Amino acid sequence: MSLRKRVAIVTGGGRGIGRATALALAREGATVVVASRTLAEIETVAEEVRNKGGEALAIQTDVSREADVVRMVSRTVETFGRIDVLVNNAGVNIQPKSAVDLTVEEWEWLMSINLTGVFLCSKHVFKRMVEQGSGKIVNVSSIGGRHGAKGRAPYRPSKAAVINFTECLAEEGKEHGVYVNAVCPGGTDTEMMRSIFPGRDALKLMRPEEVADVIVFLASDSSRGLNGVIVDMPGK
Repeated sequence: MSLRKRVAIVTGGGRGIGRATALALAREGATVVVASRTLAEIETVAEEVRNKGGEALAIQTDVSREADVVRMVSRTVETFGRIDVLVNNAGVNIQPKSAVDLTVEEWEWLMSINLTGVFLCSKHVFKRMVEQGSGKIVNVSSIGGRHGAKGRAPYRPSKAAVINFTECLAEEGKEHGVYVNAVCPGGTDTEMMRSIFPGRDALKLMRPEEVADVIVFLASDSSRGLNGVIVDMPGK
């Protein structure tokens, strides 16, 4: 699954699945742009990549802000000349809460990152990929996006929308050589999971690296022909 000479952007790349994905892409030879709101975290990941002989750039980015996304994309192209892979991984969650008790601010904040962020990054990277005539976009949804659950709005609705958006963009991209797929992980041992469900047994959770392996497959030529595919990873 060599990704030599490919340039990949990973949002939410400072921790959890994003960090594991950035490192896995780099191991396959990709140049990695690590993006997140928290500069210290992504600088650490970029340094990890460089220490292992790879090439990486950290760009502080709030994916809910279009100006930030435009700057991230422009700087990537200016530095490396192209974008071959986009992994839309940035996401947030809130404590379980009845839908009728949610505030508009909570709803809009979560949607702005989990859904609007995927749209904005895809929109601006997709244009570059169409110009190139090639590209891979991998969206990180959730197995929770497949069905609702008590207290899980707005997180699960946001992830359900990512699944549908993936399918829509896949239809637009196929005539341009741009392939768009998604992964739907179940319970994964990340900081976000531990903060929302502190009692979960880590032995019953997937490791971020397991999800990253599937993302790398979808980002590589090994997945040639797959488009609009949603990979469910229900876990243990």
